[in-house]
Amino acid sequence: MTERDRIPFLDLVTPHRELRAELADVFDAALNNAGFIGGPVVEAFEREFAAFCGVSHCIGVGSGTDALRFALMAAGVGDGDVVVTVPNTFIATTEAISQAGARPVFVDVDEQTCNLDPRKLREYLERNCERQAGTGAVIDKALNRRVAAVVPVHLYGQMADMDAILEVAEEFGLLVIEDACQAHGAEYFSKAQGRWRQAGSMGEAAAFSFYPGKNLGACGEAGAATTNNAELSRKIAMLRDHGQTQKYYHEVEGYNGRLDSIQAGVLRAKLKHLAAWTEKRRAAAARYRELFCAIGGEIRLPQEAPSGRPVYHLFVVRVERRNELIRYLGERGIGTGIHYPIPLHLQAAYRGLGYQQGDFPVSERLASEIISLPMFPQLEAEQQSRVVNEIAAFCLTEAHAYASAAAR
Repeated sequence: MTERDRIPFLDLVTPHRELRAELADVFDAALNNAGFIGGPVVEAFEREFAAFCGVSHCIGVGSGTDALRFALMAAGVGDGDVVVTVPNTFIATTEAISQAGARPVFVDVDEQTCNLDPRKLREYLERNCERQAGTGAVIDKALNRRVAAVVPVHLYGQMADMDAILEVAEEFGLLVIEDACQAHGAEYFSKAQGRWRQAGSMGEAAAFSFYPGKNLGACGEAGAATTNNAELSRKIAMLRDHGQTQKYYHEVEGYNGRLDSIQAGVLRAKLKHLAAWTEKRRAAAARYRELFCAIGGEIRLPQEAPSGRPVYHLFVVRVERRNELIRYLGERGIGTGIHYPIPLHLQAAYRGLGYQQGDFPVSERLASEIISLPMFPQLEAEQQSRVVNEIAAFCLTEAHAYASAAAR
């Protein structure tokens, strides 16, 4: 098999070749003006991305993890607090919570969307928590800590059920900080507001990652926080820059979490193409659905919530013999991924939280069955046909093997 015959899980080479001239101009400009940190290019990107997300403020930072950590800290989440999130996500979500001084507590996800289940959130708050006399604060009874916030993760490019989450959060006095690191441009129809809303515009603040493999990716590490709260924006901006209000005047002790101007320039160039790339991803997702429906079989396709317009950062299917399928496809030159193979409550890093196998059955079941198929804007219909045909062949082979074993 030649390299040309291989189908990568993600193609980062082609789009950068296509944008070579635009990206070279970004680098040349930085060399000519020596503006490498912050400055007009970063400010221009912040304005443009804020407009893209439908918010008043965007603060460029060094990574998506920085964005979530700074948003939590700026919103007042800190030592001794509890922040509720899901176990079916990348560890950066909970790293940001822990590094803000809080403790992550998990609730399970919805079986269909793989996002935070608002019913499980309410169940946790009603069963495991109580109102503190006098203050009315919600206290986790087992931990004796204040529950301060909830972080819904818009996983795989589909927004969580924000109306329901915001309703529960308002009832219990919780902040909502969106983890939108996989959801650049995803939309949600809010029945409560009677209009479509963009990822990053519904919570008190939101975090975006521009890691190279994201739908909007830098040529290195980068991230941003978005918010409609001017004071929160000011605090995040301080935290990213050593707590400075102006050079050498430090209101608080902060961090070195600034966005490089070269990365901001790269993101500005790519942002112009993001809408077109998103439509190509959606078209590729629709093709996958048509192809899989034609073959039938045991593959479970991702479910789109009727209230959402996903951007398909990933196209994640479910199959029982996941590891065997990955090996089969790999032998035939087809790249795949697993997002994520071990839910966070079972990771060694969080052994001290006291969770056990079986605590979050939906997340655990997903972790054993999910497989991410090739998905990127330049993915060709012919490549998708080959991916689906190879999966059909695998399912047929496995069915014959099972029938033969049963006959014996």
